[in-house]
This record gives sequence, C-alpha cells and structure tokens, in this order.
Amino acid sequence: MAHIVIMGAGIGGMPTAYEMQEKIGSGDKVTVISNGENFHFVPSNPWIGVKWRERKDIEFAARPYLERKGIHFISTGVKRVHPEKNSVELNDGKFVEYDYLVIATGPKLAFDEVEGLGPHGGHTYSVCHVDHAMKSHEVWDGFCKDPGPIVVGAVQGASCFGPAYEYAMIMETDLRRRKIRSKVPMTFVTSEPYIGHLGLGGVGDSKGILESTFRDKGIKWICNAKVTKVEAGKMFVTEHDDMGVEKKKHELPFNYSMMLPAFKGVDAVFGIEGLVQARGFVIVDKNQRNPKYKNIFAVGVCIAIPPVEVTPVPTGTPKTGYMIESMVTATVHNISSEIKGEPATQEATWNAVCLADLGETGVVFVAMPQIPPRNVNWFAEGKWVHVAKIAFEKYFIRKMKKGSSEPFYEKSILKMLGIEKLK
Repeated sequence: MAHIVIMGAGIGGMPTAYEMQEKIGSGDKVTVISNGENFHFVPSNPWIGVKWRERKDIEFAARPYLERKGIHFISTGVKRVHPEKNSVELNDGKFVEYDYLVIATGPKLAFDEVEGLGPHGGHTYSVCHVDHAMKSHEVWDGFCKDPGPIVVGAVQGASCFGPAYEYAMIMETDLRRRKIRSKVPMTFVTSEPYIGHLGLGGVGDSKGILESTFRDKGIKWICNAKVTKVEAGKMFVTEHDDMGVEKKKHELPFNYSMMLPAFKGVDAVFGIEGLVQARGFVIVDKNQRNPKYKNIFAVGVCIAIPPVEVTPVPTGTPKTGYMIESMVTATVHNISSEIKGEPATQEATWNAVCLADLGETGVVFVAMPQIPPRNVNWFAEGKWVHVAKIAFEKYFIRKMKKGSSEPFYEKSILKMLGIEKLK
C-alpha cells in the first residue's frame, strides 16, 4: 500500500495526479496538496493582463475534478518538507506522511531581488500568476485612456522569456486595435544577450524573426540588461557589452511596465541540503528523482536545470510545455515501477517545444536536445500558431476537467509539426 503525495495543482501537478491515479493499485492512494482551491492555466495570463480573457475563463475549482477521480485534495499548502521523516508539514500545523513525494510547485517569484519590482509594493506588473495578471487587468483600461511609454521584458536571472515576448506583442496588438499605438513608445528590456535568445542560445532563426517583428512594430530593445531598481514611473537599467562590462546606463520612463522576475525554489524546500541547490530548485537525475532522497521526484519549473550557456548577464533555462509533459510521464512510470518492485528506468526528454502567441500571429520552436548542438533546431512564425495557442488553452482546460492523462504535445503538436516523437 503506497501513498503518493503531489505538491502542486498546476500544469505539472494536476496531470501527474491523473496519470498516477491510473497507474496505482487498488490499495494505493494519491493525494494532491495545493496552496489554494483553484487550478489556473498559466499560459493564458498574458491575455488576462490586457482583458482578452476573464479570470473565470482560465480558472476553476480543482477539488471536484480531482475527487471525482478518487484523488484526495488538500488546499492548506505545505509549510515544510521533512524528507528524513517522509512527511510534509502543512500550513495549519498538520503533517501528511508519504511513501513517494512528487514536487510540482512551480517557482517562487523573486521580486525582492530587484528594488521596486513586482505588483506587491513595487511598480511593475507580472503575468506569472493569475493574481498578478488580474492587477494589470484592473488598470489596463485606465492606462489606455491616458496612455504613455511602456517598458516590458525580463530581469537578470529570469528563465522564462517567452511570456515577455508574448505580452509585448499582445499589448502592441491591443493598442493598435484601440487606435492609440502611436501614443505609446515601447521598450523591451531583457537580460538575454540578443533578441530571440530565449534562454536557449537561440532556436533556428529566432533572433532574425523576432528582431524583424520588433522593428516592424516599432518596439525598441535593450539586451544584456540588468535592472538595478524601479521607481514609480522610472526604471533604472544598466546595459552590458558581450564581455559583461558595463556599457551604458538608462533611465526609462514608463506609464506601464510588466517585467518577469527571476525564479527561486519555494520556501517549503529551500535550503534542504541534498534536495535542492543554492537557489532552491530540486535536484533530480535523468529519471526525475532526487539522488539523496530516492522516494522524492520533481517535475516542471521547480527542478534544477543548468543554463544552456554562460551569458554576460545571468539568464536561466526555460521548462516548456512538452518538457513538463515528458517529466510527468517519466515520473509516473518510475514511481509505478518502484511500487511493483521494479527498477525506475523511464527518462524524460528534456527538449524544448513551445507555442507563443504574438497577438494576431505567433511563433513556434523546437529545440532537441535543449543544449546545442541539436538534432532539430527549428523556429517559425505564422497566424496558425495564434490559432493553435487558443486551441491549446481550450484543450488543456477541458483535459484537466475531464481528468484525462492524454499527452497533448506528443499527440497533437508534434504530429502537426510532422515529428513523431522527440528523443
């Protein structure tokens, strides 16, 4: 009789729970622990920020759908993991024991690493969480009535650049539709060494295509940028050269700003020696398990993956949808094997496949493997990607409500791209 506890009820946690429930025996049990009652579809947050979506469109109560599948759900949240005791301590002081633990929490957003950054006491917005996107949602109409400069991008140490590009282009599209684009100078500020780096060292012609898009839309950019502080209506940015030497200081005025922060590991695991590295990301091997605590697995943004390359200003490596999907399947198979007394041999394919909406068009990229040199290194643009991203949103939300474990990327996106499987 095994008890599998899953920390997190998001894009990694919910699919893990459904797949795990299908694999366990009659005497085994799956429990999901989240810090709230609701699931929300994170990739739609940029649409939330400019009021292209309402919160109810991308969020729903997770409990009834999980419990309908026989999965126990706790919304108290985890205060601390105690790996030596095989237990997690909840925020209400109770303890839950486990035989296997899957950490799928996502990251902690490190707004505090840049003075004045973030929607909580800072001067910038974020699309990393629906709560943050809703803060923008509430002020967007007001900004459009009194428009001015926009600064958008990702600060030093950020590891998920796609949403910054998405949001820049979605805002640009919305402003054109409102016929006020001419009143809004836009500057893209990023720690990437060049536009289209994406934390991946570039993919195909990502640099050329995204630079051309920005030029066409009149969006200026500053790369190798370190945001030193943010004040009300002003961002202080230090630009560096390719050697990391300070090149120029910028003071950028803005009426509106969205900047993606760097990520860290969540407090529940931060500082646990052998489980996490210095920034709190969970250390896993090729089978998604922690080398020290072999009954702990992790999936998604919370895991430690080294940067693809050293950049003049620090950048991290993104964990894209296909990669998370692959991690989930590997983790479920390996825990199932362990329960049966068999070796855990399933490996996730850490390849990058991503759809990014750009307002009226979109871009898609495939990088396999993630670290160059690659067998597939492909980047393309088209209106079909915008349509595909909308379809992905609707499909995934329906899949989470249905309780399906069907792999979306492998059966849909890869087939559409003419790729049978990423290995």
